Amino acid sequence: MPATPTVPLRNGLALPVIGLGTWPLRGADAAAAVRTALETGYRLVDCAENYRNEDGVGQGIRDSAVPREDVVITTKFNREWHSVDGVRQAWRASTERLGVEYLDVFMVHWPNPGQDRYVEAVRGLAALLEDGSIRAVGVSNFTPAHLQRLEEEAGLVPDLNQIQLSPYAARRASQAYHREHGIVTESWSPIGGSADGLRSDPVIADIAAEVGRTPTQVVLRWHVQTGLVAVPKSADPGRIAENLDVFDFALDDEQLARVDALDRGEVDVADPETFGH
Repeated sequence: MPATPTVPLRNGLALPVIGLGTWPLRGADAAAAVRTALETGYRLVDCAENYRNEDGVGQGIRDSAVPREDVVITTKFNREWHSVDGVRQAWRASTERLGVEYLDVFMVHWPNPGQDRYVEAVRGLAALLEDGSIRAVGVSNFTPAHLQRLEEEAGLVPDLNQIQLSPYAARRASQAYHREHGIVTESWSPIGGSADGLRSDPVIADIAAEVGRTPTQVVLRWHVQTGLVAVPKSADPGRIAENLDVFDFALDDEQLARVDALDRGEVDVADPETFGH
């Protein structure tokens, strides 16, 4: 299987363009999936405090033969810690659960604008970056308006924004803002979730037949060629391998345009103005 390409973050970290998502895996299930993924060739693993699986993810990394320094670990903290000091407490707790000494990317999980503390949370991340506790500053589920406020009020631009994104919810405005400001876009639920039907969408199925790949691989290849990082979740060894095996083929411009045309806007996207944890 070809090596996974990477994209550079602002502070020099090379982020693989396909990683393993781990929600809702926990405990031994999370550990087994992470070990399998790393042994398959993954080098990016995403988890979160609220997934309650950082301990399992850390165990899976230790169980694999892959050195810690070769694995990009991204995790997220919840709204309880939205202050400069709180973020440092969250970092201590996450590193302890994971069994590591530093985090590669630490993220604000949701902006939770109702409590109006996400700017302070990102200030806390900047302090961790400055002292080497993390390698990159991340946010998750931030809109362009949230990102603009970070920059205007605090001069802060995160390296990464992880958002809900798939061909059915392409988030064009967010992608454009990220490109303009040098922020990498990472897609959670990149295949659209089990209820959305991307795997059985006739457009995706037709393209899969044309290129001799699975529908899932077509969707993930779209993410890669669109310049996104994707973290599909799976616990099945076959699916884990399938999701990474997307670097020896390409979609042509016409096929990409057909996938682009599936975008339904943001009607099915969780609203970060009202949802969060």
